[in-house]
Amino acid sequence: HVRSRRQRQMCIRDRDNLVWLGEATGVQTLGQLGARVAERLGRQPLVVGDPDQPMSRVAWCTGGAQGMLADAVDAGASAYITGEVSESTVHLARETGVGFIAAGHHATERFGAQALGQAVAEHFGVKGEFVDIDNPA
Repeated sequence: HVRSRRQRQMCIRDRDNLVWLGEATGVQTLGQLGARVAERLGRQPLVVGDPDQPMSRVAWCTGGAQGMLADAVDAGASAYITGEVSESTVHLARETGVGFIAAGHHATERFGAQALGQAVAEHFGVKGEFVDIDNPA
């Protein structure tokens, strides 16, 4: 496991550094976590699992990373957040009891794209413009 700069977060997929694990601060249940995701991303996510399920550790990876749910399960996450969902993901979430939130590929990646644009502008002096065109996927 690779620790990030924030000691509460860690990478749970060392080779790719894609899936992150952290604490669910400020939320007690899967339903509350789904509501927070909706508030932050401005769209209603698909939430799979018992809304009253207690939350402690949450894993996440933006975009189309539904295939990494097993990594989150193995790491002991109580929920996994990503952009996309597939039929097998729903079944794995139900079978393992790990809450699953699919919040949209575009919605989960747009903040990273904006941060990258800002970093490129600051580091290289190249101005970029983020055009936010909503996508339901």
